[in-house]
Amino acid sequence: MVATEHIKKRTAEELENIPQQPLHQVDIPFEKATFGMGCFWGCDSLFGATKGVLRTRVGYAGGTTECPVYKNMGDHTEVIEIDYDPKKISYNDLLDLFWNNHEYGFTTRIKRQYMSLILYHTEEQRQIAEASRAEEQIKRAPEQIITEIAVAGKFYPAENYHQKYRLQGHSDLAKGIGLTPDLLHSSHVAARLNGYLIGVSGLEQFDEEAEVLGLSKDQVQYVREYVIENQGGGIFC
Repeated sequence: MVATEHIKKRTAEELENIPQQPLHQVDIPFEKATFGMGCFWGCDSLFGATKGVLRTRVGYAGGTTECPVYKNMGDHTEVIEIDYDPKKISYNDLLDLFWNNHEYGFTTRIKRQYMSLILYHTEEQRQIAEASRAEEQIKRAPEQIITEIAVAGKFYPAENYHQKYRLQGHSDLAKGIGLTPDLLHSSHVAARLNGYLIGVSGLEQFDEEAEVLGLSKDQVQYVREYVIENQGGGIFC
């Protein structure tokens, strides 16, 4: 079980003794959330290293086109699908991240590929999302929020080269944790590293959960250097 809040901050000596057994699979009850926030590379990193998020994958949803692909998406939108532990993070918490981290904004209409979109999986999520949008509208007035809220239909996973895009840029690290095409879509540690490598959530959180991620000493040091260099730099594609 991933319970990073119960793990004490590790000393440098303790970090050196972390065994390498990358944590790809976590067996924790979860709920799903699906958001469109612009380019999906950035939000994959954002949510991947957020406490309570178990897995992420990016893809295409919200439209009617059958079997969309990146170069022929039809009427679908780039989205992220998030598996999260509702005991560690709430749907409202995820929506806070959604509203505050759009790459292209949610008051300016752009092409459907990058539109602002909330796809709900339950009636409760619909109600929460609509209330959240109404609250956000008050904050943003007189600008008009154009975020769409719709029921989550079929999700089409994006091509493998889009999954964990930042992590895949570190090929030795990806190889070192045994990342396979299937694990790009389902690995817990891959989701975490994909965010940490661009500084998401910061060094303190990474140090707190490095042990449960099952990284080697060299891998921990490698990632730490990138967290230190990039934390506070924002989310980007």
